[in-house]
Amino acid sequence: MTAMVKAEGVCKRFGSLEVLKGIDLEVQPGEVMCIIGPSGSGKSTFLRCINHLEKVDAGRLSVDGELVGYQQRGDKLYELKENEVAHKRQEIGMVFQRFNLFPHMTALENVIEAPVQVKGESKALARARGAELLEQVGLADKAKNYPRQLSGGQQQRVAIARALAMQPKLMLFDEPTSALDPELVGDVLAVMRQLAKDGMTMVVVTHEMEFAREVADSVVFMDGGVVVEAGAPEDVIRSPKHERTKAFLSRVLRKD
Repeated sequence: MTAMVKAEGVCKRFGSLEVLKGIDLEVQPGEVMCIIGPSGSGKSTFLRCINHLEKVDAGRLSVDGELVGYQQRGDKLYELKENEVAHKRQEIGMVFQRFNLFPHMTALENVIEAPVQVKGESKALARARGAELLEQVGLADKAKNYPRQLSGGQQQRVAIARALAMQPKLMLFDEPTSALDPELVGDVLAVMRQLAKDGMTMVVVTHEMEFAREVADSVVFMDGGVVVEAGAPEDVIRSPKHERTKAFLSRVLRKD
């Protein structure tokens, strides 16, 4: 089976700061991988490398068997043109910490914008599917609302529907609940749980340990730009082997 995401020795630096120091990991089709770790550990940078929002400086990254941002000819790698990268990026949905909705568009208009403008779908088809997606995320009654009329949690669920509207093979979530008030987190996580049940391949950077424990097939703990520990949730979260993992979890998990 071809891995949906395969990272081999992925490195990334910003100036003299080495943010990723040789990341090796694989995500299988239908798998939910949660990446945990302290701020500044490289989690979000790695996520952005998967869809070429950041270019890797060394190593190889592929999605569904195809190199991300590059094409191999003989022994050399050639960077794809921006329009080619954008075309590939359509297959990867990404949900950020901030919702980035168009403020002058309704919820439904936000959801259908990319399918119509980028994929050339008819407005009628996009609207029908957009309405289904808003229903899927529990916002069927908010289709005509503008972002300013929605709570943060509702805006994030619209953002998820917008990403799903492109019918991606892979979904990336970059701490999707970190900007939300605590009482709004549950609705967003419920949508993500259902996506996991439906078989969507997901890579989730998160501080929500209960979600990682319940939903993830695998958990990766990153610190200092490296993968310190990886495995099943019960192994990494319940019985971590490395001292760095233990120290991090002792800070973020409530004492029983």
